[in-house]
Amino acid sequence: MTLQEKLMADLKDAMKSKDKVKKSVITMIRASIKQFEVDNRAEMTDQQILEIMFKQVKQKRDAIVEFTKGNREDLVEEAKAEIEVIMNYLPKQLTEDEIRVLVKEAVEAVGATSPKDMGKLMGALMPKVKGKADGKVVNKIVREFI
Repeated sequence: MTLQEKLMADLKDAMKSKDKVKKSVITMIRASIKQFEVDNRAEMTDQQILEIMFKQVKQKRDAIVEFTKGNREDLVEEAKAEIEVIMNYLPKQLTEDEIRVLVKEAVEAVGATSPKDMGKLMGALMPKVKGKADGKVVNKIVREFI
């Protein structure tokens, strides 16, 4: 079952169970997919759909920061619920400890010793963590090592 088929089936389930959050999130993702397909005149692959979902999660996390600054707890909770729905479709995320192990291996492989080597280090590391970890978290951990 492709990711698009799974989204469609889950949308039907959400509509039947009257799960408004799940329905709105899936509808939003499907709208992004449709927009891409219309713009590019091509069907999206599962990997491209995952990239849309990662982008949505990043936007929601950024929105949470802003909502918190504005004392809008209702919107914070809504955004967290939306992130939770999206995370069900994404690959299992790496923990910070797992990222540290990968960073340590990459530091040894690249021979990074100073912040000047950060570009080389991130270049070696990102293909291993793409889709499995937030870039900000990876960046923070890399800075601990160099």
